[in-house]
Formats: sequence, structure tokens, C-alpha cells
Amino acid sequence: MRTGTQSSADADLAYAAAQVVVRTHERLAEYVRAGRTLAEIDARVGAVLRQLGVRSCFLGYKPSGMPPFPNHACLSVNNCVVHGMSNTLSRPLEHGDLFKLDIGVWHKGFVGDAAWTYSIGPAEPRARALMDAGKESLRRGVEQLRPGNTYAHWAQAVQSYVEGERGFRLVRGLGGHGIGRSLHGPPYVSNVLPSYPGEWPDAQTPCAPGTLVAVEPMLAETTGEVRHARRSWPIFTADGSLSVHYEHDVLITRDGPRVLSEGMERLPDELG
Repeated sequence: MRTGTQSSADADLAYAAAQVVVRTHERLAEYVRAGRTLAEIDARVGAVLRQLGVRSCFLGYKPSGMPPFPNHACLSVNNCVVHGMSNTLSRPLEHGDLFKLDIGVWHKGFVGDAAWTYSIGPAEPRARALMDAGKESLRRGVEQLRPGNTYAHWAQAVQSYVEGERGFRLVRGLGGHGIGRSLHGPPYVSNVLPSYPGEWPDAQTPCAPGTLVAVEPMLAETTGEVRHARRSWPIFTADGSLSVHYEHDVLITRDGPRVLSEGMERLPDELG
């Protein structure tokens, strides 16, 4: 949601919503471990949100042509990139799994939405490299969300690092979005530069002060292509390779980017 007249009070509310998401991740990091099922983890997310006095903005979410999302959080494991559900993986989590937890909340009329990737137990070297690349790409991209730049500067920073320097792939067709008083709105923030004119209309949109965006690199080991069933939520890497997902809420100010979900970067990489 682009809101060039964003008030300081609204900015404070957006920050508070994002910080509820951070607190929820912190509590889930104490709970998630090998042996937990996705259904148990989602139930814990719901319990924490109730304790914090907020509600999920994912539960029951129904964009055009899709069934209502059935869970409090998106729970994606290994080759599931995003939008995993509690029934996407029937077995409990095991050591070596890469678990992506995406949490969104309504808090006093504003949305907070942030995701992080965790290794269950010690991360294997390739998984560790993928996680490190995801976190660093998010950091480098956020630096570009400042007046005088366009959203293409974000994509250039993320893509040149992930695919140029690290040799991983960014998932095509998925990206960040405006947030605020709605879960999804303009601008669309692609993680890759457009390959033909008109592919990404927001690429040359200026990063205007007052804009609230959720930016989220999604990386895979060896492919940028995905597969998913029609009218089904989970999205998987096309070749079954591992994937990671990192997401921050950012307010673009006259002085540059303000990360509203600050504290996510202090979450542990390895759980249980």
C-alpha cells in the first residue's frame, strides 16, 4: 500500500504490528524442534497470537480463485517455498529439515508480515550457504529502498548477489508487496529484474517516502521455476531442491529504509 501521506501515528501502528510478528517468531523459536508436527506448530502460533491480543491475517484469507487459507501461519519445509499448510507434510519435523515460518497479523488495523527460515538441528553446509545468502540478499536489498531509487534497484541488488555472486536461484513469479491497512497491495516488488518490457510494471516506480512494503527474497538451490497444483496453496521448487524464504516489513522514509520488523535478524538459525 503506497501511502505518501503516512502519518507518524500510522507509522507507529505499523511498527507495533511488525513487532508483534517478531515476538511471535521468538516464542515459536523456543517451541519448534525435531518431532513437532506442522499441525502442532500452527496450533502454537494461534495460541501465541491470542496471548498477544492479535489475530492471524492469513487464516481464512481467500484471494480470487483460491480456497480459504486454513492455517494461522504459512509452514513450508524443504522444497516447499511458500504457502505450506499443516497437511503439506504429514511426518514430524526431522533434523536436517529447512523450515520456513511466515506469520502475518492484524494489530489495531495494521498488518505485520514477516518470515524466517530455520534449520531443524545443525544445518548441512549447502543449506547453511543458502540460508546465509537469503539473509544477506534481504539486507542488501533493503538498503536500496530509499528515495531517489526505484524498485528495480532492490531487484538488482538481490539478483546480482544471489545469482551472480552466490550461484543460487531466485524463485520467479513470487515477490514482495505493499502492506499497511491491507495484506496485499501495490507496489509489487519482484526479486528479479524484468526480462522484457512490461513484465514488471512497478520496476521503475520510485521508492516514495511513506510507502510500506513487505519484501521477501525466496531462493532455491538450483532452479527458479516452481510447481503447484491448481487451486492449491503450497508452492514447490520444480526440481525438488531446497529453498529458503526471508521477509521484512519496511517503511520508506525521507532518510531511507526503516525496518519495522527489526529483531528478526537476531532469531536463531538452528532449532531443536
